[in-house]
Amino acid sequence: MSIVGENERIALRLADIQGNILNAYGKQGFPKGRAIFLHVDDGKKGRAFLEEFYDRVTTAVRWKSDNPYAPKAETSAPERPPVTLNFAFTFDGLAALGVPIKTLSMMPAEFLQGMRARAPILGDISPKGALDSWDEVWKDQTEAGGKNAVHIMALLNSKMNPVTGNPVPELDELTEDIRSVCNAKGGVRILQGHGVGAADYQDMSARLMQDPQTGHFKPVPLEHFGYVDGISDPVFEGQFPPEDEAVRKVGNGKFKGHLKDQEEIEDEANWEPLATGEFLLGYPDEAKEMPPAARPNLFSTNGTFMAYRKLQENVDDFDDYIDKTVPEFAKVYGIEDETAARATLLAKFSGRWQDGVPLALAKNYEEWVAFNAKYKDDVTKRKKLSRFIYADDEHGAACPASSHTRRVHPRDMLGPTPGSGTILVNRRRILRRGLPYDATNDTGDRERGIVMLICCASLERQFEFVQQQWINYGMDSNAGNDTCPMLGSRSTDDLKFVIPHATQADGEGAPYICSKLPQFVETKGGAYFFVPSMTSLRMMTIGVIDPT
Repeated sequence: MSIVGENERIALRLADIQGNILNAYGKQGFPKGRAIFLHVDDGKKGRAFLEEFYDRVTTAVRWKSDNPYAPKAETSAPERPPVTLNFAFTFDGLAALGVPIKTLSMMPAEFLQGMRARAPILGDISPKGALDSWDEVWKDQTEAGGKNAVHIMALLNSKMNPVTGNPVPELDELTEDIRSVCNAKGGVRILQGHGVGAADYQDMSARLMQDPQTGHFKPVPLEHFGYVDGISDPVFEGQFPPEDEAVRKVGNGKFKGHLKDQEEIEDEANWEPLATGEFLLGYPDEAKEMPPAARPNLFSTNGTFMAYRKLQENVDDFDDYIDKTVPEFAKVYGIEDETAARATLLAKFSGRWQDGVPLALAKNYEEWVAFNAKYKDDVTKRKKLSRFIYADDEHGAACPASSHTRRVHPRDMLGPTPGSGTILVNRRRILRRGLPYDATNDTGDRERGIVMLICCASLERQFEFVQQQWINYGMDSNAGNDTCPMLGSRSTDDLKFVIPHATQADGEGAPYICSKLPQFVETKGGAYFFVPSMTSLRMMTIGVIDPT
C-alpha cells in the first residue's frame, strides 16, 4: 500500500491484490467460469494445496487488451492469460488452515456467523422452506466444523472459443489439476452437489449470441430475465489509471458539485472516485476511518470480503406475470401499442429499459427509441447509462421509487431534500462480480440464474444493509413493507409493486398496482468469504501469522 498526501492519489500495489476484486472478468473477455468448493481435512495438507497453486493465482496487474471496457495497461503489461484463478476462504476455512484464534477473533461477527446463519436478515427464509431447497453443497454450513462445510472457494474464469461457444481447453486443464492435487496428496476434498447438475463445480457462463452469418458465438451481458446487467459498478480511488478514472468516475463515483441539471452531472470536475477503504481493507473509507480488520495488518491489507450468492431466476413465472399484466397496464397507462406497453412495464420493474437505458434519461417508450437513435455507438452510449440522478423525479412518475435499480442505488434521493442524499448512499456501495448459469440434467430439469459475487469492506454495513433495508424493506422507497419487485423475498402473497401515474395516462392520477407478486428470484446457496491479498495468501501457505 502507498498512501500519499491528502490531495494526491492512493497508489495500489496491484500485484498484491487478487484480480477478481478490481476486475469484472466477465466484461474483459472471460465469459466462462467455475466455482470449485473445497473442504480441508488436514491443515498442513491444506496449506500445501495452496502452495501448489500460489504462483498461478491471478493478480490485479493490468493486461494488454483490445476490449474498450478494459482498463488501460502499461506498454510493458503482460498478455492476458487464457484462464484466471482466485481463492477465497470462509471463517471455518481459515480456522482449518491454522490461522491463529487471535487473528480470527478480530474478524467481523457477520463473517464468523456466515450467510446461512444470517438468512433471516437477508430474507433468505422466504418462501417457506427456502433453506431446505439450497444446493446440497451448502447444507453443512449451519454446523461449525461440519464434516462437509465449505472452506475454500477456487474461482476460475476463462476465455471462450468463438467457433464452439465452449471454454478454452485450459479451463478443463486447471480444473483437472485441482482434482489431481486433491486426489494425490489428500487432506483437501472437492465438495459435490450443485443444483440439477452432476459436476463437482458450479458452472457459469455469459449468455451467448450466435452470428447467423459466421455461426460464431459472442457473449452478451444479459441475465435470464432479458436485462442488460453489470452497468453501474462503483469506481474507487486507485482502481483505474488516472485517464480511465476521469471518465469512469462520472456517475459511478461520488458527486461533489451542486445537483442542478444534466450539464452539472456530466462535468468530470464534479465527481471523485469513492474512498478505497469502502472496498479494500487497509485504506481509509468514506468516513476517513480504517475499516475494522484482523491483525496483523499485513494479513488484512489489500484483502476484502465477498458474498457468494447463487440466485435462481424463475423465468417462466416472471414472463407469465408480465404477459398477464400487460393488457391492463396498457389500458391504465394509455399505451395502445402492445410492444411499447410490455417494454414500458419491464422498464418500470427494473428502473431501466431492458437494454440498460435508465428511465431517468428516457421517461417513456418514445424517448427510449429517440435515445437509442441518438447514441448508436456502444462505447458512447455506455458512458451515458450511469450519468443521471432522480432529483427531477422525486415521486417516481418516470422511474418508480420502488423499482429495482432505484432501490439498490438510490443515488441522490435519501437526503432531506431531493439531490442531497449522496453521502449516505456512498457508504452502501458494493462491487458486483459473477456470471449467469444455465444447467439441464438428464431428466430435463433446468435451472437458470446468476451467481453473484459481491465485494465490500463491510458485509454488514454494505451488502447486508442493501439486502435487508433496500431490497426486502420499502420504507426508504416510500413503499412500506413491499419488497423489491424483482429480487425481493415474498413472505406473504399480498405484497405489491406500485407504479405511479404517468403524466400522459388517462384517469385521475391513480397509480397502477402490480399485486400478488410471485417469488421471481430464490437463493439456492451461498456463503461469506475472505479474499486475501497475495501477501496474506503466502502467510497462510507457510503457516506463519503473528497477530501480535
